[in-house]
Amino acid sequence: MPAAPRAAARQPLTKARVLEAAVRVADRGGVEAITMRKVAQELGVEAMSLYHHVPNKGAILDGVVDVVFAAVELPDAGRGDWREALRTRAFSARAVLSRHSWALGLMDSRRNPGPATLRHHDAVLGVLRRAGFTLPMAAHAVSLIDSYIGGYVLQEKSLPVADPGDVEAVAGDILDALPADEFPYLAEMITDHALRPGYDHTAEFGYGLDLILDALEARRG
Repeated sequence: MPAAPRAAARQPLTKARVLEAAVRVADRGGVEAITMRKVAQELGVEAMSLYHHVPNKGAILDGVVDVVFAAVELPDAGRGDWREALRTRAFSARAVLSRHSWALGLMDSRRNPGPATLRHHDAVLGVLRRAGFTLPMAAHAVSLIDSYIGGYVLQEKSLPVADPGDVEAVAGDILDALPADEFPYLAEMITDHALRPGYDHTAEFGYGLDLILDALEARRG
């Protein structure tokens, strides 16, 4: 009788695997779903085994923030065009945070930033400082851009449309129930803007970002 095939060896547990599992848990249930027990279940291990790699839940929260920052494209401090460097970084951050929107309320709350977090912030400041921004203006720029990205992701997540193709159906339903004589400007916006061929609500991100970069450029000197 042939011998039964040996079970595949279990992949060794590491801190990186624990944090990746915690991110998957949060992607499904939000940051409040991250517990030692649920992360252990995600990995198919006992909760006690996690303590060999992370001392507590706080360390997991610190770690998942670092995982998210590591996924955002770093701006190149040596690149000549500071606007393009920050624009690329902003679009990357928007994409990453759209996948992990639970991280928005967590990223600025941790007191033990990891290496990816520190590297990211240093790179952003490096772009601004090398472009001639004073320290106060660099601080203003970081605050303004990051507030815009976070706010836009939250707003986008709340919209009843997932892609440009949904806009016509949603806007059309609103227009059908809208007393145009009571709300003429809203009716005009829907009819002559949102329902025009080619309208893409997702393009608003780039337009708003360029306005911010224009304003920063005006004050850079």
